[in-house]
Amino acid sequence: MPNVQQSSIEIEQFVKALPKAELHLHLEGAVSAPTAIDLARKHGLATRDFEDASKAFHFPDLGAFLRAYDVICRSIVDAEDFHRVTYETLARCAASGARYVEFFFSPQPHLDNGVAYATMLDGITAGMRDAERDLRVHSRLIPAINRELGPAIAMKFLDFVLSDRREEVIGIGLDYDEAGHPPGPYAEVYRRAKNAGLHLTAHAGENGPPENVSASLDALGCERIDHGYHVVDDPALLSACRERATIFTVCPTTTTHTTTFRDLASPEHAIRRMSAAGLQLVINTDDPALFRTDLAKEYLLASQKLGFAPRQLGEIALNSLRGSWLDEGTKRRWISEWSSEINRLLSNVAGSPPGESGMNALGQA
Repeated sequence: MPNVQQSSIEIEQFVKALPKAELHLHLEGAVSAPTAIDLARKHGLATRDFEDASKAFHFPDLGAFLRAYDVICRSIVDAEDFHRVTYETLARCAASGARYVEFFFSPQPHLDNGVAYATMLDGITAGMRDAERDLRVHSRLIPAINRELGPAIAMKFLDFVLSDRREEVIGIGLDYDEAGHPPGPYAEVYRRAKNAGLHLTAHAGENGPPENVSASLDALGCERIDHGYHVVDDPALLSACRERATIFTVCPTTTTHTTTFRDLASPEHAIRRMSAAGLQLVINTDDPALFRTDLAKEYLLASQKLGFAPRQLGEIALNSLRGSWLDEGTKRRWISEWSSEINRLLSNVAGSPPGESGMNALGQA
């Protein structure tokens, strides 16, 4: 475990040392500004919108965010590029205490730019293997469907995924703008993916209604929900998700940019209400470079802004394993090992009340 020999550690040290998994991270949204600019120049793309790295990822609205995302996608062209952005992303995850990462990538914009799907996979999987060798961070890959393009394009997208099935590819996701693009029409795509042995998740309830959460669970058969904040608008659905122990991959910083829940300190913030209702949450970064965050910072925000106690953060770290798509044997073993490590960390957190020390039943799931 990390070196925490002192008698007391501050919360900043605790959240960084906490063993954790990241389940909601977009590769293209994790590319640093200097890397994006370097790759754009490598391929002769205009960088006038990014005068310097410090200003590159500042955007006032969602439209500006999506334009930046598009520039990043266009700048990642060959296998070497995909290797670089993958390795750098996983290195930053490891530096924040992530031991395991399941991350999305967006094949469609790269396909539209003439990049072969095999080229993407060659570079990404090589970066994953090298990061595991060098940094001991394990990872798996989730190709994500752009819901704005419709189910016919999504079915062709799935053809690519199934025709070049690598062991690192473990599921599919559904992302981009929910407005006007509910999950229901993708039911057949998801049925086919499930039959092929892929795991299933979808972005729902981020800026869409709670019905998108219920449809993702019932029509698509999703095993977990990405974001899901508007589940709090439907008490019956909230109760049902608690009963079925649905995992929600929440992203605190993202809510301050893309949702109506802008104030993390507000008692009405969705993540606070989801936690209070007993939902199973996992803290994630989403697009860490674009939102200038990392996994340790998100856990710190949960502590300092959302009011989560250290013991709650330990529970969430274990949820990140429970909600993962690791095989059950590995999952049980890691939960046991991480529980012991988290116990030791909790016993040293500065300012923790007596009831906060020790995990008690947290590691017994």
